[in-house]
Amino acid sequence: MADKEGISVSPLRSLDDFITDSARFQIPNVKDPDKWANRIIQNLLYYQTNYFLTYFVVFAVVGVIHPTKMFCGMVAMGLAFSLFYYLTNNKQPAVQFKKDHPVLSLIVLVMGIYFIVYLLGSVVVFLMGILLPIVVIFIHASMRLRNLKNKIMNKIEYVGLKKTPMGVILDALGLEQEFLM
Repeated sequence: MADKEGISVSPLRSLDDFITDSARFQIPNVKDPDKWANRIIQNLLYYQTNYFLTYFVVFAVVGVIHPTKMFCGMVAMGLAFSLFYYLTNNKQPAVQFKKDHPVLSLIVLVMGIYFIVYLLGSVVVFLMGILLPIVVIFIHASMRLRNLKNKIMNKIEYVGLKKTPMGVILDALGLEQEFLM
């Protein structure tokens, strides 16, 4: 499936290739961080559709287990980021409001801190929903040994014959070019 920008979605790898019978796993050599990072990046590129699916499944499972906390955590994080964005981009109105209404500013600050502490458990559940899938993907990408098909497909992407979403993400992070040589 290629679109106008030449980005194509990598195929979903079989469960047999991803985690069961033919999959080979080994603890990475932590004494050679370049080789370990290369293995992670190669696996992220090769199994990217499986990883995106894994991410959404684990996120959904956390959401199903704690739906109210997940929703409250999302709302709290959204409000916190919105407030941070507003205050960093509109300093003058915030400073003027604080100067004109010091008692009200203090009350709003205390209520905001109380709100954050009250929803801290929900924020932790939401962050777990985001970070747990990343940890699972990192562990799999670190321990999964590459096969010949994996190596060939990654070289094809590196040469530029095929561009995928994970390749774009890794390229934006500046990771792909370092390790695909």
